[in-house]
Amino acid sequence: MRPRIWLIAGPTASGKSALAVRLAQVLGGEILNADSMQLYRDLRLLTARPSAEEESQAPHHLFGTVDAARGWSVGQWLRAATDIIAATGRPVIVVGGTGLYFRALTQGLAPAPEIPPEVRREATEDYARIGEPAFRERLAGHDPAAAARISPGDRQRLVRAWEVFLATGRPLTELQGLGEGALPAGAWRAVALEPPREALYARCDARLEVMIAEGALDEVRALMARDLDPELPAMKAVGVREFAAHLRGETTLPEALAAAQRETRRYAKRQTTWMRGQMADWPRLPEIDREGQWRQFLALNPVLTDPG
Repeated sequence: MRPRIWLIAGPTASGKSALAVRLAQVLGGEILNADSMQLYRDLRLLTARPSAEEESQAPHHLFGTVDAARGWSVGQWLRAATDIIAATGRPVIVVGGTGLYFRALTQGLAPAPEIPPEVRREATEDYARIGEPAFRERLAGHDPAAAARISPGDRQRLVRAWEVFLATGRPLTELQGLGEGALPAGAWRAVALEPPREALYARCDARLEVMIAEGALDEVRALMARDLDPELPAMKAVGVREFAAHLRGETTLPEALAAAQRETRRYAKRQTTWMRGQMADWPRLPEIDREGQWRQFLALNPVLTDPG
């Protein structure tokens, strides 16, 4: 029997959206976003949300549905995702690059531990005292998955991971894996895209150039005009900080583009590292070419070509 739920994970620019649309067309299914930045409506270009053409080919859910002034947690995404899966009887393709969303969906979320105020204060003060690089390195000694997963500049999540370890003596990543799985066993099938690094990096670089040509600077300018809290998740999307610096006159456009490209490559590397560690048992697609990915996907899932 074909499973009803299909999970497609992969780093940015690896071809996830195209593969998800093709699978949705074959199955008559719907696509559900599992990318924490593509939730936000303010940055369609810069977060590489599916194009209008792609969205017209299958129903899409949780893409651009959250205002940048709000910060969604993993728990909020999980509740929304499971509600959507339960509400439709059609196949659902869950696609994205946020590994923690997939972990929550397949393994569940444990209740958040209570953190004593003095522990929270100690973690916050430590971050301010030693700075992000040293703080991240210390966290990596106890929770390497969290240190690899959390984006640069995300002080809130780094401090949260460290305060949980201080309060419980256990890594946040371990605690997050203790919840009951949201998806029943046997109801889902997964694949992770892991294309060659150099080809992936070249695609990351080229895609950012296209984003600029299509108006990504206007998106960042509009976001800046809202004067939002810089700690909000949408304000930490890759490229926002770099292009905002250019718009403030602090860097040239070529400098900002190069910085954004560099950060995107680093982001793709972190995503790949996390998936290797946390999704080690998921089948891999090592191709980056669309047709090659599809052939590999069919080879892994012969049930799709079985007329029975």
